[in-house]
Amino acid sequence: MTVTIEACVGSLEEALAAEQGGAHRLELCENLAVGGTTPGAALIGAVKSIVRIPVSVMIRPRGGSFVHSRAELDAMRRDIEVALAHGADMLVIGVLTEAGIVDARATRDLVARAGRTPVTFHKAFDEVNDQLAALDALADAGVSRVLTSGGAASALEGADRLAELVARGGERISVMAGGTVRGHNAREIVRRSGVRELHARCELDPARIREIVAACSTR
Repeated sequence: MTVTIEACVGSLEEALAAEQGGAHRLELCENLAVGGTTPGAALIGAVKSIVRIPVSVMIRPRGGSFVHSRAELDAMRRDIEVALAHGADMLVIGVLTEAGIVDARATRDLVARAGRTPVTFHKAFDEVNDQLAALDALADAGVSRVLTSGGAASALEGADRLAELVARGGERISVMAGGTVRGHNAREIVRRSGVRELHARCELDPARIREIVAACSTR
């Protein structure tokens, strides 16, 4: 079964490197040092104009907490409009409540704003205590996939929980493994967890993605 490799990139140069390495999809962010924030319209447009693979755009107004104020949610709604206007193929969001659970109301609203564009819930998911319940809430809210390490320090360490999430999500929602995914461990993560999507940083080295693609293509 095919494994989709998504490369996290923060610049036009990184986007080109990831595509050269064989990535199937990009996650485009800025400020990767704080986990990624919404990229500017100019960067979205530039990347979309030059790569041939789908581009998933991060919608996150700042680093830090995933609990967002009303003003920040308004900014996210506007950023969704900008991202879609510049050709985003997918969107990436993540909103929690002060109680540390998925903010289902805000998530439903943002998914509605996305229209037919698929939405991924990012690694804010790894901060919730009950991940199985959170997965159900996200599926009910219309989220297409969740990016997670299973709450562990790395996707390989979280492989058993990832397998539970894959089984729980079924056909309702996809589970994408992220967290120190490399060429030497990608195949083992897929084997143990059953995920069919992997997320990894590219930086400026196409070989980082190429090794992951090759590992997941080996029979």
